[in-house]
Amino acid sequence: MVNKETYEQTLAHVRTASNPSELRITDIRFTDIVGGPFHSSLIKVYTNQGLVGFGEVRDGADKVYALMLKSRLLGENPCNIDKLFRRIKQFGGHARQGGGVSGIELALWDLAGKAYGVPIYQMLGGKFRDRIRMYCDTDVDGKDTGKAMGEALKKRMEAGFTFLKMDLGIGQIIDEPGTLSAPLGFLEEMREISKRRYARNTGSLTEQELREIKNRHYDINNIPHPFTGIHITEKGLDLLEQYVAEVRSVIGTQVPLAIDHFGHIGLEDCIKLGRRIDKYNLAWMEDMIPWQYTDQYARLSRAVTTPICTGEDIYLKENFKPLLEAGGVSVVHPDILTSGGILETKKIGDMAQDYGVAMAIHMAESPIACLAAAHVAAATENFLALEYHSCEVDWWDDIVIGSRLPEKLVQNGFITLTDAPGLGIDDLNDEVLAEHLHPEIGGLWEATDQWNHHYSNDRQWS
Repeated sequence: MVNKETYEQTLAHVRTASNPSELRITDIRFTDIVGGPFHSSLIKVYTNQGLVGFGEVRDGADKVYALMLKSRLLGENPCNIDKLFRRIKQFGGHARQGGGVSGIELALWDLAGKAYGVPIYQMLGGKFRDRIRMYCDTDVDGKDTGKAMGEALKKRMEAGFTFLKMDLGIGQIIDEPGTLSAPLGFLEEMREISKRRYARNTGSLTEQELREIKNRHYDINNIPHPFTGIHITEKGLDLLEQYVAEVRSVIGTQVPLAIDHFGHIGLEDCIKLGRRIDKYNLAWMEDMIPWQYTDQYARLSRAVTTPICTGEDIYLKENFKPLLEAGGVSVVHPDILTSGGILETKKIGDMAQDYGVAMAIHMAESPIACLAAAHVAAATENFLALEYHSCEVDWWDDIVIGSRLPEKLVQNGFITLTDAPGLGIDDLNDEVLAEHLHPEIGGLWEATDQWNHHYSNDRQWS
């Protein structure tokens, strides 16, 4: 005779975490770390079924942008991603201001994937590729010559990277006489203010003096490119072209090489420099001027033959559209932690494809954002390459724990995604995080109850 259990007895043997319709957000907490490669606020979104979703705020941004969203999400079903995104997206903005909304959106996707038992790329429509090509960024510190940079990039190639990026800009020639012109005293003031801002011995300064230095540093570094009056002389152009030529002499002409961080110079100087280095078969020139100047991007794109790329500071799909309509870019370059998150980045890529434009993805964060971007890359047809900025961070991979994740996420220049649900992350390694806490913030997953009941009338119409 069959033993008939009651419904409640049967339910006792069932994993209730597989009940997506009853899933609810119960808490949101943060841990701030530094050095991975920059400052990151990692996010945990907790639920009533024990599932935890992982996200993070954009590198260098403030977690307040995410904390302010907590009272608007508690008690909601995280699987309703689009509904919740539409609720909170008004509290995001361009650049680091988009980090709160975007980071939370990642965690919602992670929870939905875990609730339904499928990887995020599958919920986006499936994969166009099994392996995600990574492009390896290499900064200029310690690489004063093109030969030195070339050797550093060659080591990237030997490690398996098939796509490279380096910096090239006025910062490399600012101490060389005769390379730049600007209003007399301006460049010297920039150097002096920066030196004072980051000086270690500030104990003799008053709070007001420190504040004055910080405010002046803020002002001088936030002057938009067309308004600085900085121009590159022929000598400066010669040195920058020589740098690129030396790099290519070491790494060859076949490997894609993108260039970033030109400095605060105006459109005409960008065109002059672009024409000088067109001949070196570059993958793209990135963020040469502020992304808001659509008409200037169109002029730049028509004036040079190297592909033009921007987008890491643009929030939401609709703000990429003017650049695409104007023909100002050949490559869009969203950062998943500014753009609005996973679904918005997928939409940006699909929209760019309609204009015949490729999508690369900016990423200078922890493995959480990296895996989120990789899922979007897998599911987007016109994807080109995903940034990797942590080659020298030996504990970067140890941040995350995943039974199906490889010991090293990036192997031979690629990430291979698995069928693990959500992002594929089971947990974060608190021992590793504790060793790299932000010295001025600290604390592992501390309570954020003070944000539970923040209220405002969010409706933007009457």
